[in-house]
Amino acid sequence: MNSFEKEIREKFPAIAEANGCFLVDVNVSADNDITITIEKDEGSIDLDDCVAIDKAFHEIWNQDEVDYSLTVTSAGLDLPFKVLRQYKKAIGEEVEVAFKGGKKMVAVLSEADEESITLKYSAKEAVEGQKKKVLVDHEDKFALSEVNSVRPHIKFE
Repeated sequence: MNSFEKEIREKFPAIAEANGCFLVDVNVSADNDITITIEKDEGSIDLDDCVAIDKAFHEIWNQDEVDYSLTVTSAGLDLPFKVLRQYKKAIGEEVEVAFKGGKKMVAVLSEADEESITLKYSAKEAVEGQKKKVLVDHEDKFALSEVNSVRPHIKFE
């Protein structure tokens, strides 16, 4: 991480908060092509949010002093969560979870903290006294160290 990226990571969260957003990620290439990914606790990022963040960024980092290009974007629905606030925002929603070892599942995220997530899901299981497998509800806690990625589950209806 270069000093410019470090400075952005230190100062930018306050800029995002002042504009009703939070920082998800910052990427700075060797050519100072900057991509800032933001999200909101409530609702979705819109063009006005991106424009406000862009304007605030340019007020702090003058392009006449530092040569850079800036892209402000939202955390897309197809991208895995990167920060705890994304997990917290998704509580009560269906998510797609990919575990280390290759197992995947769709479940409802019921809790999240810095170390673990709790998922509600149903699985067909053999139950004593039943000939066929039956749907059994579960609510299990998983360490984030066991998880490769969590992303919103997209349903097409």
